[in-house]
Amino acid sequence: MPGRKLEESVALVTGSSFGMPFEIAAQLAEAGVPQLMINSRNPNNCETARQLILKRAPKCDVRFVAADGTVPAEAERTVREAVAAFGRLDILVHGVATNLEGFKLSAFHEMPTEMYQKLCTGHYMSLLHVCHVAVPQMMQQKNGTIITIASDAAKVATPGEAVNGGLLAARVMFMRALALEAGRHGIRCHALTPSLVRETRRHEHIMENEFSRHLFEKVIKKARLGVPAAKDVAPVAVFLCRPEAYYITGQAISINGGITAA
Repeated sequence: MPGRKLEESVALVTGSSFGMPFEIAAQLAEAGVPQLMINSRNPNNCETARQLILKRAPKCDVRFVAADGTVPAEAERTVREAVAAFGRLDILVHGVATNLEGFKLSAFHEMPTEMYQKLCTGHYMSLLHVCHVAVPQMMQQKNGTIITIASDAAKVATPGEAVNGGLLAARVMFMRALALEAGRHGIRCHALTPSLVRETRRHEHIMENEFSRHLFEKVIKKARLGVPAAKDVAPVAVFLCRPEAYYITGQAISINGGITAA
C-alpha cells in the first residue's frame, strides 16, 4: 500500500496549543506518530500542550516551535525547524494563526479595517506561508499529507461571516488546487470544515457575543446528530493521514452533526 504509516511519520501541527489543532496533535501521537512538532506564539502555552500530549502518548517525541504563523519568516521557520529536528515532514496540519482577541462576528460594514486585515493574514496567508516550505520538502520525499482546519462558512453563506467565509473558501480552493498540483508527488491535501465545535475557544467567543449566540442557537437546532466536540473532529484528520486514505485527496469534509449536507 502506498503512503507512509503513522508509526513512521513526522507531524507538524501549527496553532496547536489548544482547541481542534491541539486535539488533532494529541490523537496523532496516540495513533502512533513517533515524532511530533507543535506550535503557537506563546512558549508557555506550547510547553503546557506538550506535557498534556506526553501524558496521553508517553512514547512520542513531542517538541515545540514558538512562532507567529502570521509572519512569513516565522511560519517558514516553524516548518524548517520541524524538518531540522526530525529529518523529514510527512504530515502538516494547519490551525488558524489569527489572534482572536477582540474579534466578534458582525456585519461586514461594522467590522474595523484592522480586524479584517488581521483575519486575511491569519486565516489565509498563514496557510500559504507554511505550505510554501512544506510542499517542496514533501515533493522530495514523494509523500505527504496537508490538512487545514476551516469551517462550513467556506461552503454556506452565513450572516456575520462575510470575511470569515470568504477567506475560508479561499483556503478550501487553495487546498483543492494544491492537491491537483502536488498529487504527482504523492502529496494529498484536504480541508476539514466543521461548523460549531464544543470545547473550543471559538465556541466560547460565539456564545459570549449576543449577535453570534442568537445566530448559532438556530444552527444548533439543525444539528440532528448533536454538536461535535474537538475530540470528535480529530479522528477524521488522523484517518486522512493514514496510508488507507492514500487515494483520497482534494476534499473539504464537513463534521457538523448534520447541520448541513454541503
